[in-house]
Amino acid sequence: MVAAKKLMKGTAARMGVMKRVSLVFKAKANKALDKMEDPRETLDYSYQRQLELLTKVRRGVADVATSRKRVELQMNQLQQQSNKLEDQARKALGMGREDLARGALERKASAQGQLNDLQAQYAQLQAEEEKLTVASQRLQSKVDAFRTRKETIKATYTAAEAQTRINEAFSGISEEMGDVGMAIQRAEDKTAQMQARAGAIDELMASGALDDAIGPRRDDIQSELDMMAASSDVESELSRLKGEITAGAPKQLEGGANGNSQAPQEQAQPASIPAAERPAEPQDGEGP
Repeated sequence: MVAAKKLMKGTAARMGVMKRVSLVFKAKANKALDKMEDPRETLDYSYQRQLELLTKVRRGVADVATSRKRVELQMNQLQQQSNKLEDQARKALGMGREDLARGALERKASAQGQLNDLQAQYAQLQAEEEKLTVASQRLQSKVDAFRTRKETIKATYTAAEAQTRINEAFSGISEEMGDVGMAIQRAEDKTAQMQARAGAIDELMASGALDDAIGPRRDDIQSELDMMAASSDVESELSRLKGEITAGAPKQLEGGANGNSQAPQEQAQPASIPAAERPAEPQDGEGP
């Protein structure tokens, strides 16, 4: 008993697991199908099936009409045969051949029986043809209405889909725009990183922390001496300019005291010529 109970419990557990697996599989499949389904394609397929059904109904109407026409031809033939037999019986009686007249009338009765059966069949086929014709017309109206409705739904769905994509593009939540935005962000990050690296390398090369791999190796002591020499040259040039300005000022004052404030421009220019470029003045006791 205990073994049987355990076996039943194990079987029930396996059945429960199988049901859950089946349910999960169905849910996944339904979700995948729903994602893959396009309502426009479904509507087109339904419309195609309705057209096929309408074609079958019309073919059935044509088949029934063909059968009715065949029965009608047979009825005409039997009617002609019956009329012919009646004429033959009338002629036989006129000739005194009652036996021939009786045989002709018997054949006419047989033909009339067949004609009555065909008339009943003809009426049945005609009624069926009328029913199928009415059904075909109704189905045609439904198919036309479905086609109009289908095109309206497809247009509405297409417009909604386009509007959704536009809104997703504007909001940046669409997959395509998300990829584009990530690519732009990565490009901007790499650009900023390269700019920062280039600036850092420039600063390090200017400070001498990095050497030029192509040019000669820089010496930090020589660099410092070069900077001091450049500073000394600047100070010397500044002192020279100050001396020139100081030497030119008394001459300008002396020219103004003698009333030569309106002297030609050419005479005032030598004061602005640097001392290194002016000719040496004669010393005391030297001739011109």
